[in-house]
Formats: sequence, C-alpha cells, structure tokens
Amino acid sequence: MSKIKDNNFIPGDFVVYPSHGVGKIIGTETREIENTKLELLAIRFEQDRMTLRVPLDKAKVSGLRTLSSKAQMDEAITTLQGKAKVKKLMWSRRAQEYETKINSGSLVSLAEVVRDLYKKEDQGEQSYSERQMYQAALERLAGEFAAVQNVDKSDAATKLEKIIDDSAEEAA
Repeated sequence: MSKIKDNNFIPGDFVVYPSHGVGKIIGTETREIENTKLELLAIRFEQDRMTLRVPLDKAKVSGLRTLSSKAQMDEAITTLQGKAKVKKLMWSRRAQEYETKINSGSLVSLAEVVRDLYKKEDQGEQSYSERQMYQAALERLAGEFAAVQNVDKSDAATKLEKIIDDSAEEAA
C-alpha cells in the first residue's frame, strides 16, 4: 500500500494519538466542510469503540505518530525500572503534571507516571484519583507495549507491573 501523502501513515498500521492511545488507521475520507474539501485520516480505537477523523494536514501537529520502535520501548522500560520520583507538591499540582505527561504522547513520560504512581499492595493506600490516573497511564503504556510486542493488552499490563516489581526488589 502506498503511504498517505507525506505522513507515513498506512491503512492497517497502528498509530498513537496522544489523548486516546493506540488506534488503527482504517483509511482516508474526503469531506466537504463549508465549501472546503478536507482529507481526513480515519483511525479506529477499538477499546473506546470510536473512530477519530483527523485532517491529514494536521496529523503531525496534533501529535499523531507511528508506534514506538523497539529502542524507544526499551527506553520506556528502563524508565519504569528507575526509582520513583514523587515530588513533594500538593496532589492537585502533581495530578496536573501527570495528566500533561499522559496526554503528551511520549512513551517515556507515560512510563514515568506509571513508575511514580505504582503501589504494591503492602505499600499503603492510594487515593481514588491516584488509582484512576495510574490506571489511565498503565492502559496507554500497555496498549502501545502490546502493539509493539504483539501481545494481549492485559498480558502487557501484567508484564509492565512485573518489571516495576522486579526492579523494586533489586533496589531493596
């Protein structure tokens, strides 16, 4: 199949949209809006049962990108294995920073959020909002990990949490 314009997006390929995670390109569509023809890239997000249409000329600016390479995934795994860095800020401020990282589209930033919010069962309670934010970050990271490694998403999440557990035990 030919590349869609100069964007390197091919129907059938998986891509990452920062605020939705991993989706699959299903093709392009032409729509006329106020007498202007727009070329739209249609992306299907199965987990959300949603199809997103992004103007082709705005695809890169919107943060849409191809899946991470194995090297980029390895860098995120290295980040997961690092020591958690929890700033001594009010939760509302930290939550804002985590939200920005989750929606950045950066794999390493996602790994930082997962690492910093991960709690083993014997480490005390997490607030509801911390759990929600952790789950959102883990979902996004696991989605891309699963697509890159060609494994099931729930298996990917389990593997990622095991990586954090194993590195925490080695550090202790």
